[in-house]
Amino acid sequence: MANQTEIKYLTPITVETQRKKYCRFKKSGIKYIDYKDADFLLKFVNEQGKLLPRRITGTSNKYQKKVSQAVKRARHLSLMPYVADLLK
Repeated sequence: MANQTEIKYLTPITVETQRKKYCRFKKSGIKYIDYKDADFLLKFVNEQGKLLPRRITGTSNKYQKKVSQAVKRARHLSLMPYVADLLK
């Protein structure tokens, strides 16, 4: 009989290590978020067109407010859609 210490796995057990979240704006030194750059703003929007929360993107509160304002302005000027199916 096999003892508990002799258990072998076919694939190695994956241990998920969480990376520390960081604000990409603070790291890059970006002070102004341009609402005219729709390709950059698409990184902060999911497939349905909703803004991604801070806990997922890792942006700080200060820059999350600036991102949301820039997305709203881009939508108002028709640079980005309000609602879309499979935006990306």
